[in-house]
Amino acid sequence: MDIRVAVSSKAFRGLGAALPLLICYSSSLAVQGIEPHAPLRDFTDHLDKQITALMKDYEIPGVNIAVIKKGETVWSKAYGYADVAQGRKMTTDTRCRVESISKPVTAWGVMKLVEQGKMELDKPAVSYLKNWNFPESKFPAEQITVRQLLSHTAGLPLGTIGVRYAPDEERPSLKQRLSKDAVVKHQPGRSFSYSNTGFNLLELLIEEVTRHDFAEYMAEEILAPLGMHHSSFVWSDAWDPPVPVGYDLKGRPVPVYVYPEKGAGGLFATVEDIAAFVTAGMSNFPPTRRAVLSSQAIHELYTPVVKIPGLYGIAFDSYGLGHFIETLPDGSKAVSHGGQGSGWMTHFHSVPETGDAIVILTNSQRSWPFFARILTDWAKWNGFYSVGMGNIVYGQKILWGLIWLFLFGLLWQTWRLVTGVLSGARWFAPLSSKSRPLRLIQSGFAAVLLSALLWAANQHYLVISSLFPVASVWLGYSIFLSAMVLLLSALFSSGEK
Repeated sequence: MDIRVAVSSKAFRGLGAALPLLICYSSSLAVQGIEPHAPLRDFTDHLDKQITALMKDYEIPGVNIAVIKKGETVWSKAYGYADVAQGRKMTTDTRCRVESISKPVTAWGVMKLVEQGKMELDKPAVSYLKNWNFPESKFPAEQITVRQLLSHTAGLPLGTIGVRYAPDEERPSLKQRLSKDAVVKHQPGRSFSYSNTGFNLLELLIEEVTRHDFAEYMAEEILAPLGMHHSSFVWSDAWDPPVPVGYDLKGRPVPVYVYPEKGAGGLFATVEDIAAFVTAGMSNFPPTRRAVLSSQAIHELYTPVVKIPGLYGIAFDSYGLGHFIETLPDGSKAVSHGGQGSGWMTHFHSVPETGDAIVILTNSQRSWPFFARILTDWAKWNGFYSVGMGNIVYGQKILWGLIWLFLFGLLWQTWRLVTGVLSGARWFAPLSSKSRPLRLIQSGFAAVLLSALLWAANQHYLVISSLFPVASVWLGYSIFLSAMVLLLSALFSSGEK
């Protein structure tokens, strides 16, 4: 007994000494502070160090970033690789998949038609559809309005995800895809439900109203007037440099692809073009935007329509028309949007009233915590101190705490098992009746943990893996080891033989 106590004491002293080091390791991705309103050069030097370090920590191949101050892009830079295998570097003039940043751009296309009197926000969408009908549903599709489509309150599903096509591959038409996806799942206008399908339906509405191809209309009426000359909703093999290779959660390359639809996630653009789009929506910056949308129309885009519940609600307060909206700690209104596809993640954050914004494009699906840390520094630099996306950082700390809890329990249970076997107090007796209820509970809990891990391993996509690409792996390891120790504990009986 004295030997076991001594072993226990040493084990816990060792754990106590190691725990601060382990916590420092799990928090090693934390960024150093930046002073609010520091000179631009100080902030960009700070970003240089942080981006390089965080790209390494999260294994992100390439990053394009732009910083906007007082309505002007004051700094942009490319990091890493557009194609790791070929050694092709990322550049700021590289057209990237911006994924769901396409949505606010599509919203501008709709608002342009609203201002021209060709479309009304509160008019039913079916009144503009002449050559397509909603698939059957138990909910009234005829009640869905343009405003509801723009605000994700139409009751439509997320839609088909993860299915991509090579640029030269035959793919379904927009109408074919909508006939499959646009089945109304909830009462229109009742609640927020993020929907790619809704924005793809807006693409069809634009084509029906204008009688022009969506990509052509957007190029002529939105992209070109905003100076987005290196952006398009149609991929081209003539682009130089070519579109980067994407990299999934496991770092595997994802070749260039396109979707059958364009409105929800089909835009290709450079980081500086997205910066131009963001500045166009800023109060008093720049005057050229008035040729596209009026201040009143832009205000409409940024007016909250619905509060956001659930996972999205952790980072954002509400959704307007094509934009996430949040109130910052200093009372300012921030508008933003991100995007995620196979091997891609993108994000912009803007405070229109002050003319401050940041745009980040990456060719990696491991970028959410990277975004959170860069955005947190950007907010501190501007005196906002925090943004909702920064909650990912806190979530990561909580997850690491859970991991250490599992590891602590693992160490304790392992110590008890090993010392029990060595002292003869426990022996291999899986069929013994001694302590059977406890051992059944242990084996049952272990089976639940292993089943959960098996289920997770067979999922195409898990939110936790996307939000916490490093910590989630360690969580998996700690759960697996804990389950194995529980099983071993259940197999070794204790008490009198």
